[in-house]
Amino acid sequence: WQHAHGLLILPIVGYLVWKKLREVRHLPQSSSVWGFVILIPALALHILDTGMNTQLLSAAAFMLAIPGLSLLFLGFQRTKEILFPLIFLVFTLPIPLAFTEQLHLVLRKVATVSTAFIIPHFGIPLFTEGTVLYIPNGTLYVYDACSGFSTLYAAIAIACLTAYICPDWRRRILVLLAAAPIAIAANIVRVVLLVLLVHWKGIDILGTSWHIISGLFTFVLALPVIFWLGHVPKKAVQQR
Repeated sequence: WQHAHGLLILPIVGYLVWKKLREVRHLPQSSSVWGFVILIPALALHILDTGMNTQLLSAAAFMLAIPGLSLLFLGFQRTKEILFPLIFLVFTLPIPLAFTEQLHLVLRKVATVSTAFIIPHFGIPLFTEGTVLYIPNGTLYVYDACSGFSTLYAAIAIACLTAYICPDWRRRILVLLAAAPIAIAANIVRVVLLVLLVHWKGIDILGTSWHIISGLFTFVLALPVIFWLGHVPKKAVQQR
């Protein structure tokens, strides 16, 4: 659930690879021995994980093995053409909490401070302590699941994809730079809405489907904005 967008990466990569290979059908299909340089370490990493049983290392080994197999079966030139989709597979992997714990804390504090600034404008008294929000109708804890990290990770992935597709280099830069602020802003909106719901309906609202829907809302809010920023009208493309 914390990395649900990872399920969508594989079909996207499959489509991009299929589309690109159709465009470069004229290139010679050969085999490159450099594939073994990538494939052998990938298999070694997988064997290592059979003893450690982290599962994440095996997943990383699988992602690493795919470019190696591509070099072996498609050759260097075709692999070069589909390099971005193959690298994009990295976004299928969840990042271990040990590497993101500090980032989670920063995002939680940003959401807490921002909400504490916004909510009083609705006439609701609010007091914060750490990453805890106190209002008359209840107490809201901004846990890691509410930090917005999942939205941030998904937004960065979508921004990379959008930048790859976008023909305008200026919009590419804009999309890449805007992804993180958009994701963070979307999560702040989510926390603000949850505080308002608790104020209007009581603390029990957090135990209903509204809490889950609010998490999906961040994706619905952030991702279309990123797509919109990277969209170049066909007329603008034709004029070039």
